[in-house]
Order: sequence, then C-alpha cells, then structure tokens
Amino acid sequence: MRPAGAELPAMTLSREALLDKVHGAWTARCVGCLLGKGVEGRHRRQIRAYLESQNRWPLDDWFSNAAEESVRKDTNFPAPDHPFYAENITCMVEDDDTNYTTVGLALMKQRGADFTPLDVAELWMRQIPILHCCTAERVAYRNAINLLPVPDNRGAFAGPYSTATFRNPYREWIGAQIRGDFFGYACPGDPQRAAELAYRDAAISHVKNGIYGEMWVAAMLAAAYVCDDVEQVIRAGLSQIPARSRLQEDIQQVLAWRADGLSYDQAIAEFDGRWSEHNQHHWCHTNSNAQLVTIALLWGEMDLGRTLCLSVMPGFDTDCNAASAGSVLGLMLGRKALPARWAEPIRDTLVTGVHEYHQVSLTDMAAKTLEVIDAIK
Repeated sequence: MRPAGAELPAMTLSREALLDKVHGAWTARCVGCLLGKGVEGRHRRQIRAYLESQNRWPLDDWFSNAAEESVRKDTNFPAPDHPFYAENITCMVEDDDTNYTTVGLALMKQRGADFTPLDVAELWMRQIPILHCCTAERVAYRNAINLLPVPDNRGAFAGPYSTATFRNPYREWIGAQIRGDFFGYACPGDPQRAAELAYRDAAISHVKNGIYGEMWVAAMLAAAYVCDDVEQVIRAGLSQIPARSRLQEDIQQVLAWRADGLSYDQAIAEFDGRWSEHNQHHWCHTNSNAQLVTIALLWGEMDLGRTLCLSVMPGFDTDCNAASAGSVLGLMLGRKALPARWAEPIRDTLVTGVHEYHQVSLTDMAAKTLEVIDAIK
C-alpha cells in the first residue's frame, strides 16, 4: 500500500556524529514541547493577543510572564509561575510527549526490536500511572486493565472489542503520533524498520490515520540521520504510509502549497479552510496537526527557533507539534548546532512520569539510545 520511495543516502556517520544527532533530537524535542506547553488549548487569537501586548508578535523567543494580569486573564494564559515562561525555566518538566519518548527507550531496552503490542500495553501498566495518559491512550489503558484483547503484530483488531477500538472515539487523534520518536531514533537510516516498530506501538490505541501518524514521524526521524534536506525527510516519512490514506493526501497538499510558492501566512490560511480550532476533533486530530508540523518544517527553513515558533503560533496542539518538529530538526542538525538561547535553558534535564526515569539528563538518554541502536543491529 506504500508509494515508491526514493533511495536515501547510505549511513556513514561516525560514532561521535551519531551521538550528537541523537542528543540534538532529544534536546530539541524537549525545547519544542516546553515552548508549546503553556499555550496548549489556547486559541490562536489568544496567543497573538498575549504576544501583541508585549510587542512580540510574531513569536521569536520563549514566552515571558511580563504581562498585565488583565491580559493574562483575557487570553487565558497560565499564572506567572508556570514553568514554560522564560523567567522560570530550569528543566524540561513532565509532559506526555516526552513521557512516551522515554517509554520507547524503556520498551526497547527491556524487549529489544521484537517487542509486541502486548509488551507495550504491559509496560504502560507497570511504569506509567493511568492519569498520566490522555485520550486514546487512557482508553486503551482502561481497556487493557479490563482484559480486552491487544491487537497483534499484524494489526488484527479483534473486531470492535480490542484495546484500540472499544469505546475509543480518539483512535485517530494525535496520541500515537507523539509516541513515534524513539523508534525513529533507534533506526538510523532505516525508515521502513522505524515505521514497522511504530506500527506495533500505535496499534494498541489507534487505527488508520492514527497509526499512520506515528509511522510517518518515526520514518522521518530515521531518514533525518542521513538527509540534509527537510523536504526529503518529509517524503521519506510519507514513503512508509499508505499511498491512498487521508494522511498522505493532507501532507502532500502542504508540499504542494510550498511548491506553489505560498507564504507561511497563505499556507495557514489554506489550512484554516479545512480545520477549525473550535472543533475539538479537528484540534486534536492526527491529520490537522501533521499538516502544521509539515508547514513548520518547510517554512522554518532549517532554523530551529523559527521552526518551533511557526509550530506554536497557529494554535492547535502546540506542545505536540513543536516537539515533533523540534525532534526532526534537532536530529538533522545535531546538538552542537542548536542555538544556545533555545537549548541551554532546560539545562540538559528532563523530568518524566515514567517509573525509573523520573529525572534524567539528556546526555544520558542519548547514550542509552546508542546502546539500543547497538543492541538491535
């Protein structure tokens, strides 16, 4: 069902370069997630109004808490002590986006590349409290606790009574798409293998485009090791999902806007013709947010700060989109090339809700990622 994919360059990275890329991916993923975290759920007009009150629109740096209380109230922005404001950043605080990247590492350290969807479900129940999961993941967790069948490696969903399908209205939402990063990290230069691992992970909670979103992200990241062109990376991700899927069509549409010479604002206007942030299903769907990730990567033009800000300004699922875009670009650029004003504030530190990984250094997580890469070769 996949389209024909272009051949990618061979893997020729030294050990040092590989580690730098992995460290860059972990770091930029955390930075993007933190930038978007405080405005998740805010409408675009609220984000713009808050920034305009500080003469800072369009966004080009971390958010600041230096705003009048009336502005904060009118725009529904967090209290001044929220950890996403520049004045308060000391680390990457816990978030489900980074929890799942950590879970991917824990899963592959424990089970290797032959893990099954059942292994994923069991690890969640052992190492993540259920209230740290949201939407499709929380439903799948509940269904697993109630002993509904977990889909197998071939994606057999056991009819309407599996962990992914039973009473799960979120099964094509963005939850799986934010879980695919580690599988891409683990498969340098091999998008097909990354997508296959992501499929097994996604199958416990999602179907169709929900699964394809995770496969797309994982495949992009695997390709990002060997590509220096962001459009080539996006197309490498698309080569691993069905040619006739809605997700394929939606991302191809964004690529066409770029080829037609649309500006960023024009691309967002086209996006608005399809999706509404006032519709919760649109706001958290895989396809809408995948389009925004694609827009940010293409119009960000390999500039980390610009890419992250373009991910956040349109609203929708801001922390997820900036985390995904940051992950791809961070892997392409490597840690040493990340601008200090973005990378340094989090102090190489990640806090998670995953048992045995409650506070970790990103340097250590990068080293552990290389251990997994070595183990599954």
